[in-house]
Amino acid sequence: MCSNSVVHGGDIHWAEREFGHPPNGWLDLSTGINPFPYPVDGVPVSAWTRLPDTGADRALREAAVEYYRVGDAALVVAAPGSQALIQYIPRLRPPSQVAVIGPTYCEHARTWASAGHSVDTIADFDHAGPEIDVIVVTNPNNPDGRAFPPHAASWKLPIGFRGAAA
Repeated sequence: MCSNSVVHGGDIHWAEREFGHPPNGWLDLSTGINPFPYPVDGVPVSAWTRLPDTGADRALREAAVEYYRVGDAALVVAAPGSQALIQYIPRLRPPSQVAVIGPTYCEHARTWASAGHSVDTIADFDHAGPEIDVIVVTNPNNPDGRAFPPHAASWKLPIGFRGAAA
């Protein structure tokens, strides 16, 4: 069950206050959910000391086009983290019927609902009825790591978007 406040994982001090200190310490999986973490070795110091310019943004989006096979850099958005996008995306369309595949990170349903959408949580794509305009899927899912293959959603997408999901 989700609460109204945003609670992120990784607060070991809170966990110890609530549940005590286990003999072997806590295993914090909150930042380890992604099975393909970004390799940070070899990043030059200059990358942490200036903002990206248009050339760096273009190179990033072109690399994402190749890696994710989306076909067009206009379909790629760079952000300072997923939370910014989770809050922004629901405001890109008028109020709609939204299904969030869950259980998942509570912010997805909360931000869609706060933007005026009608939101339901469903177990998977097969539970999405024809009235659903938007399906929110987190890959890999937080908190359980479940992943859907890209083609799992393609039957729900308009014809113009099928290439982006494949």
